[in-house]
Amino acid sequence: MSRVAFVTGGTRGIGRAISARLRAAGYKVAAGYAGNEVAANAAATELGLFVVKGNVSSFADCATAVKTVEAELGNIDVLVNNAGITRDAVLHRMTEAQWNEVIHVNLASIFNMTRNVIEGMRERNYGRIVNISSINGQKGQIGQTNYSAAKAGMIGFSKALAQENAKKGITVNTICPGYIDTEMVSAVPKAVLDQIIAGIPVGRLGMADEIARCVAFLAAEDAGFITGATLTANGGQYISG
Repeated sequence: MSRVAFVTGGTRGIGRAISARLRAAGYKVAAGYAGNEVAANAAATELGLFVVKGNVSSFADCATAVKTVEAELGNIDVLVNNAGITRDAVLHRMTEAQWNEVIHVNLASIFNMTRNVIEGMRERNYGRIVNISSINGQKGQIGQTNYSAAKAGMIGFSKALAQENAKKGITVNTICPGYIDTEMVSAVPKAVLDQIIAGIPVGRLGMADEIARCVAFLAAEDAGFITGATLTANGGQYISG
């Protein structure tokens, strides 16, 4: 029987690549999205995904999404917390709304989603949870105190949850991508993008599928001895020891 994977923010960018990679590996894949119907319909049609609309910052929406997926595909074995936004500003100009929105969507969402699957995983003695953080959650970034705080929080969340559930056959790991060649990054002015690439030792942006391959590795059944880990995939731009 195929394992079931739920990827939040799974119809665009890195999330779509993750959904496609897991689908190709034989998983039944549900992809969450917030509101882009065109991207969601394309992902459903082109990749054969089951798409679910909802707001990950809402606990009720997450509970409904999980119930919907399990009714359609079966129990969720793999959860990839990928959904995220940016609302950049230096702190002395950041609004309360900019702070709260990023914290709710990027950090509170992983509680909202994970809380709704963790009991089932514990009952079945199996689960794979992969949280998509960021290089800027490791090193920080000017203009991103909100984003960096949320992404750093994901790493701490993963380490604690990994210890709580290690004996239940559930692994919890974090991936910290660097700058990836997505629609969002490609929209950066060329002069700025050139400076970013100049700071990446491998000399290029990462590809979304390179992150997806990391997820597929950690989500596999034979990755049960890897938990509480933080996997950096940033072309050598930031090396943590």
